[in-house]
Amino acid sequence: MGKPLIGVVGGTGLGEHLAQQHDAVRISMETPFGRPSGPLLRVNWHGVDVIFLNRHGEGHHLNPTAVPYRANIFALKQLGVTRVIASGAVGSLRGDFEPGELVICDQVIDKTSRRVSTFFDEGVVAHVEMAEPFCGALRQLLISSGEEVETAVHGKGTYVVMEGPQFSSRAESHMHRQWGGDLIGMTCMPEAKLAREAEMCYALIALVTDYDCWREPEPEGDKNALLQQIMKNLNRATVEAAKLIEAAIHRLAGEELPPCPCGRALELAIWSDKKKVDGDVVHRLEPLIGRYFSAPLR
Repeated sequence: MGKPLIGVVGGTGLGEHLAQQHDAVRISMETPFGRPSGPLLRVNWHGVDVIFLNRHGEGHHLNPTAVPYRANIFALKQLGVTRVIASGAVGSLRGDFEPGELVICDQVIDKTSRRVSTFFDEGVVAHVEMAEPFCGALRQLLISSGEEVETAVHGKGTYVVMEGPQFSSRAESHMHRQWGGDLIGMTCMPEAKLAREAEMCYALIALVTDYDCWREPEPEGDKNALLQQIMKNLNRATVEAAKLIEAAIHRLAGEELPPCPCGRALELAIWSDKKKVDGDVVHRLEPLIGRYFSAPLR
């Protein structure tokens, strides 16, 4: 079996960090869902081809709601990506998840409301399972690779995804804690849902930048100093996340992941009568559903 093609989806800081270390080929693409956030960068690490995509676009010009999530995931699928390692900055809702640390999330609470969260909104209906929103095999690879980095790597955490772009009120922050949330961010969804619909393994490294507003700042705190500290935490976490990702890819070059259900997520999920799905719809979504339709495409 050939080596998998790995997709890495991250923010501006991680993209700049990786681009400085590796010669990259830029790929511009169009999809049925429009253009991705920007050019995709193809690099080779340890004999493994890796496609990097900057979620917010070059110069960080896309806010979390405006990110073209469907185009991003579809473009990775078109290129043959089978596994996605994502990263994103988050606030901590727990005292034991400290700024500068990394969390390999295992659960999600999705509070987004203004984003299209499926490829199957027209012409064909599919209901994928999301009880375990992240690939268990890929998560375990990242957790075991945590020994290669200098900061703490937590092996589980519940990520509350808010719409944004504004941050939470203090009352909301306390509510998220009561819900069982460990982290708060704006970009995990619908990315993870779309990756599941695209039958790709998906795991997320959360980069803790600060404590959310449930923890009140010092009364006389300097806001500029606070912002500088947050950026310092982000930069530290970014460097460590890049090390973690590269360590995981190094391991993937020499070993296979255990079998997981991600690659057959649509097998029982397509509820439409396949004989009645229009051929144009199948053609449009062919990278996602083509193998489940035996009739020739128009």
